[in-house]
Amino acid sequence: MKTSLLLFCLLSATPAIVLAADTVTTVPVHFAQGASSTTIKGSFKGYDTVLYTLSAKAGQHMKVGVSGSSNANFNLFAPGAKPGESTALGSGAVGQDWNGALPASGSYSVQVYQMRASARRGETVNYSIRFAIE
Repeated sequence: MKTSLLLFCLLSATPAIVLAADTVTTVPVHFAQGASSTTIKGSFKGYDTVLYTLSAKAGQHMKVGVSGSSNANFNLFAPGAKPGESTALGSGAVGQDWNGALPASGSYSVQVYQMRASARRGETVNYSIRFAIE
């Protein structure tokens, strides 16, 4: 009896655990031969994100810009850095491009996401993202 009561109290005081995981779609970025930029169209919904990966060398300049839905935002991560575990090298949103010199050679990641308020409503984000490396 005491064990059942204790178990009931513990379970009723413990918040429900959500088992569904948000989808992260990884997309490698490739430039056409001789090109230094490319634009990719994408879409996601709710808390899902899209993670673009592209290689660059230290000292090169990268520009990232997103257009389309006003809910589209992005974070840029240096080689070895991971979204949710590391500080972003830069960030941007519609009308707020990121442009800068790259500190290291390797694979950079650009995470496209939407803010929590619109993600919670399950809104769909249609966007285009442009990458340029010089």
